[in-house]
Amino acid sequence: MTKVFIGGSIKITRLNKDIKHRIDNIIQKEYVVFIGDANGADKAVQKYLFDKGYKNVRVFCMGNECRNNIGNWETRHIEETKSRKDYYYYSIKDLEMARETDYGFMIWDGKSKGTLNNIINLLKENKKVLVYFSPNKEFYKLLIFDDLEKLLARCEKKSLEVFEEKFKVSQILKQEQPQEFHLA
Repeated sequence: MTKVFIGGSIKITRLNKDIKHRIDNIIQKEYVVFIGDANGADKAVQKYLFDKGYKNVRVFCMGNECRNNIGNWETRHIEETKSRKDYYYYSIKDLEMARETDYGFMIWDGKSKGTLNNIINLLKENKKVLVYFSPNKEFYKLLIFDDLEKLLARCEKKSLEVFEEKFKVSQILKQEQPQEFHLA
């Protein structure tokens, strides 16, 4: 059964008709949806799937409790010994979703480091990624890192500087066989 990892920026709390249409296609094809438990895009997508009565959903959470599981769907609890619940802690479940999925659908504001991290990890796993880029309200299909580089060219300069500082995105884009990546 085909699996789709849907994720996105915490600052995106509403889904427009174009995003809903893509999710409707996923529902129609009866794909398994992998989704995180964060606020923002994760919670908005969960609400939409719940409102549609869609049951083929797996919510990935860290530790024993999910922050959000609106539909009371099946959960995947990812264990980690680290007690500090920071970005790195939650990125572990995202990496697991990237590994287990067939495709990615990211709803990105062009600023979220976490969503960019998911896109990078999906591409490293040789997974196709559909990105809804909210600054210009368009979809981009990413198959290889060159596609990501073209999308990054649409980001604000300040965001690009943050991406470079946080995880040396220019080096990631140059690597032919990039190693597993975690934002520290």
